[in-house]
Amino acid sequence: MHVLATAGHVDHGKSTLVRALTGMEPDRWAEERRRGMTIDLGFAWTTLPGGADVAFVDVPGHERFVPNMLAGVGPVPAVLLVVAADSGWMPQTAEHVAALDALGVSHAVLAVTRSDLAPPAPVVAEVASRLRGTSLAGLPAVAVSGATGEGLDSLRARLAELVGGLPEPDVTAPVRLWVDRSFTIRGSGTVVTGTLTAGTMRVGDELTLNGRSAVVRGLQALGVAHESVSAVARVAVNLRNVDKDDVHRGDALLTPGRWTSTALIDVRVDGDDLGDAPAELVLHLGSAAVPVRVRPLRDDANHGDGLQHARLTLGTALPLAARDRALLRDPGAHRVIGRVTVLDTDPPALARRGAAAARAAELAELGPTVGSGFGEHLLRQRKLVRAAELAGLGAMPPAGALRAGDWLVDADHAAELRERLRKQLAEHRATGTLEAGPTIDEARAALELPDRSVVLALIAAPLTVRDGRVVDRDAPPPLPRPVAAAVDALADELTDVPFRAPEAGRLTQLGLGPRELAAAERAGAILRVADTVVLLPGADDRAVEVLAGLDQPFTTSQARQALGTSRRVVLPLLAHLDRTLRTRRLPDDRREIIESTI
Repeated sequence: MHVLATAGHVDHGKSTLVRALTGMEPDRWAEERRRGMTIDLGFAWTTLPGGADVAFVDVPGHERFVPNMLAGVGPVPAVLLVVAADSGWMPQTAEHVAALDALGVSHAVLAVTRSDLAPPAPVVAEVASRLRGTSLAGLPAVAVSGATGEGLDSLRARLAELVGGLPEPDVTAPVRLWVDRSFTIRGSGTVVTGTLTAGTMRVGDELTLNGRSAVVRGLQALGVAHESVSAVARVAVNLRNVDKDDVHRGDALLTPGRWTSTALIDVRVDGDDLGDAPAELVLHLGSAAVPVRVRPLRDDANHGDGLQHARLTLGTALPLAARDRALLRDPGAHRVIGRVTVLDTDPPALARRGAAAARAAELAELGPTVGSGFGEHLLRQRKLVRAAELAGLGAMPPAGALRAGDWLVDADHAAELRERLRKQLAEHRATGTLEAGPTIDEARAALELPDRSVVLALIAAPLTVRDGRVVDRDAPPPLPRPVAAAVDALADELTDVPFRAPEAGRLTQLGLGPRELAAAERAGAILRVADTVVLLPGADDRAVEVLAGLDQPFTTSQARQALGTSRRVVLPLLAHLDRTLRTRRLPDDRREIIESTI
């Protein structure tokens, strides 16, 4: 399906033309039909040559109903501009075109209606002249008459060409359906309508509406029920758990967790000088129209080069993302101020002197539009952010970002954090502590990181994690002086009897308790073959040399006698040699030296 909006001055025949094209009545309300003008949004649809379905959002043309017009034009990608041959360009034509230009709508067809009442050529020329320099410049024109049917086939062909050239929507994107109408159907409950411009909706989906859960009970497109509908489409959504009074035009149905609702945004404005505009305007985006206070952000270095940036404070929070297009309008003067491109939906505070100018310069770095580098810009600015939050701001994760669970870390900030982590480890070792390094949680707190996963992602060679602590695998920690002295005393006692490991009580007398032994073992200062069986480093290699001189295989008793030690020592020492593949234990409990290891 494709969706087009109509636009043009009141009483130029928009609804008549839609009726002639579709055979449907777009003006739904009795008041609209009685007064002969479209007050609210009307909808109708048809099938074009080639088989493409197209839905028309028939928007009002009277100046008092321009906000309703913008509610219809905002979410649609293409427009049918209508100008009457017997009237020509009119004030509301100009305002509609200004709005379309501000919204960046470039896919359009001009229908010159009432061509049976006046020559269409002068109007075609006038419209072409007035559209120069706008997003609608160069649009094709067709002369038609809704009364006689003249030119309708040509218009249908042009519309088929138009929709055939529309960009493919992203059907996998998160849903943001701006509500333009809501009503109640007896037996079904609340129904809302809108134009689905991206994503896919399915029956049973749980969405959010004004922060509350809303379940899709049913879906219709072009009057037909569907289990799922993908963009672009006009949809009617039957909602469960939603009262009609809880939903209004300008609300949005959202994919949970994928959008950031905000009332403070930094934007780029293309249009009139903000210095000449009132401080309070109206922001139109989707079907929403909210009052905003405008604070221009000026950078003297860039002032006058066409770049305008501003901070907008919205009267109502909206689900916004970077790259959203909207427009600013002065309703009092019936004037479109300009096109708004959302740059940041979570801007920093402007507290210090000169902050506004600095912020303008920062926003100017993003260029005239927010491109693929916006995610990199935001991450560089915030340094660390959840991936879902970045997506909610409308930004893609930069390729060079460090991923840590659901967190993203700016590459430069990650390098800085790694350096701080190395310094933290060095400071930890310099304290003479018995522990090999800080725990993961100690490192997280010192680096002021939000989650352990970020610490783990930062760890790279030569740093590693051992026993829940960050350690340098290539640099055993130095022993505290008392522990080193105790190890030296142990070495003196074992010099002449290397396999007579002291009893637990003697270790305690030397000052080698469990924590001291663990620290000495990590430092490679002792060889511990059992909890309290402690030898000097290399004692196992020396034992292999002694045992290799025995007749092979040998018994445990023979090993004990050759090593000059006790069963308390020889049993765990032989088990250690088995584990390190220097001896082989046979079925009869004798052992032999593995020749390849001698």
